Amino acid sequence: MKGHRISYWLFVRIPFWVLFLSLALVTLLKWVPVRYTPLMLKRAFQFRNEENYHSEQKWVSLEDIAPELIQAVVAAEDQKFCSHHGFDWEEMQAMWQSHRQEGTPLRGCSTISQQTAKNVFTFATPTWSRKVVEAWWTILIETIWGKDRILEVYLNVAETGKGLYGVEAATVCYYDLTAADISTKQAVALAVCLPHPLRSNPIEPSAYDRAKRSRMMDSLDIKRLND
Repeated sequence: MKGHRISYWLFVRIPFWVLFLSLALVTLLKWVPVRYTPLMLKRAFQFRNEENYHSEQKWVSLEDIAPELIQAVVAAEDQKFCSHHGFDWEEMQAMWQSHRQEGTPLRGCSTISQQTAKNVFTFATPTWSRKVVEAWWTILIETIWGKDRILEVYLNVAETGKGLYGVEAATVCYYDLTAADISTKQAVALAVCLPHPLRSNPIEPSAYDRAKRSRMMDSLDIKRLND
């Protein structure tokens, strides 16, 4: 009898409540701005001994972000964002094949949807268990939020510098401009720093970042000519 009760909780009650609470939270955040994330809490603890450290985030709607900035972020982080359903299977397959055949290191291949799920619902620990949890939340936000909301949340919670979260806080800090007013060149400079925001600065770019900026500017110019 006791074993039956344990099995009932393990395979019925707990999965039910996990599903119910996950759906409730994701549905709520479809409409409510995400003001604080586990990553922000993690960074606050990480830099707790630094007297001048503080978090800065300014929530803005997708309509109040320059199209050039949105385009640059998608180009830098996830060019297939509008066509995939949360996971870039082709990229993951290519990465795995390269790893097996050439011994190249495994890499994340994370889409914007996965990065949003990671930032909003996990502590971004570099573990495979986190990737499993991240995949669960990715499926939910792709299903419930849709692309526009995922992009809006990502652009408001992505780490954009030490203590900076979201593109509005970043554009104010680096350019003294709002996210609606920056130029294409500034947008590209900011987007290039997203993969490593604690090591990169759009005002003082490394040689690698400058080269990536140049490639992105050429790509965006070509896209405009083809539109």
